[in-house]
Amino acid sequence: MEVKIKNRVIEETINFFYDLKLKTGKESRHRTRFIKKLNEHLNDIQVQKQDLLKRHCYLDENGEPKIIEEDGQQKYHIKNMKEFENDWNELMNEEFIIDDANSQLMLKTIRKILDEYDGEMNGALSGKTAVLYDYLCEVFKVDEEIEEDD
Repeated sequence: MEVKIKNRVIEETINFFYDLKLKTGKESRHRTRFIKKLNEHLNDIQVQKQDLLKRHCYLDENGEPKIIEEDGQQKYHIKNMKEFENDWNELMNEEFIIDDANSQLMLKTIRKILDEYDGEMNGALSGKTAVLYDYLCEVFKVDEEIEEDD
């Protein structure tokens, strides 16, 4: 099984699974492994964000992105907002791919959790959570038949 999750929903996915009340110890262990993988990738995204900021911002005396005050808010002093937004959107639209042999059982368990999710585990689905749940069901192919590898 191969799962591709867009960078832009990694943090929301972590929060969604973190809050789920699960039925078995196996589900809990596999959720923890899944969240750990996602957190590691989220840390990589943060490093890449810093690199983007350093490339697109004016830098202070320490070589860090300069922060300015604008309309009572602190913001990064970006040289060309359009170029930064293009690079940022490109990064956020990249997919985190999980397909290694060690993750297969975990991915199958996460798929089962999504398939059995009844919306009551952490409240009724609405708004952004419903959209995220639908996206994750697509990513994990919950409504498709998948051949089981023994």
